[in-house]
Amino acid sequence: MRKNIKTTEAIFPMPVLMIATYNEDGSVDVMNAAWGTMLERNMVILNLTETHKTVKNIKSRKGFTVSIADAKHVVEADYFGVVSGNVEPNKFEKSGLSSIKSENVDAPIIKEFPLCMECEFIEYQDDEYGCGVIGKVINVTADESVMNGDKVDIEKVNAIAFDPYTHGYYRVTERVGEAFKDGLKLK
Repeated sequence: MRKNIKTTEAIFPMPVLMIATYNEDGSVDVMNAAWGTMLERNMVILNLTETHKTVKNIKSRKGFTVSIADAKHVVEADYFGVVSGNVEPNKFEKSGLSSIKSENVDAPIIKEFPLCMECEFIEYQDDEYGCGVIGKVINVTADESVMNGDKVDIEKVNAIAFDPYTHGYYRVTERVGEAFKDGLKLK
């Protein structure tokens, strides 16, 4: 038997994405965004409203980075979601994290997060069903600590996902199958 529940944001897991930009004065701004995904192989889409300081920065600087949050930095990741850059201008400094400038876009890379996509701003959709920020992935970097040879080891990344049912964060670590292979057993 099935039971009706009250939530409509029912896709799990939702990624915990750290969107980083530079403010007008060159300081770093980071926000936590669970509503984002790949639009195409080299395109990201972030469902963000224009009230976010980050969106204003993206439109102004034409670049941003998207990092995958990890379990080691869950406190900082959550902080970037509960504190607005519109209210707290020194929010990045208060996190204790550090950054380097991307060589590819006008945006910072947060050094402590293990995976980072460097993105060029393409457009902002704001009509009735507009999705927000669309960006082209120009480059992807991974900290060497999460690599096995020249491939990313997702278990080492220790990525976290957001649970919209209970508002919790969960580790995404255990591999349970082989994509594009396991299903062939039913052919």
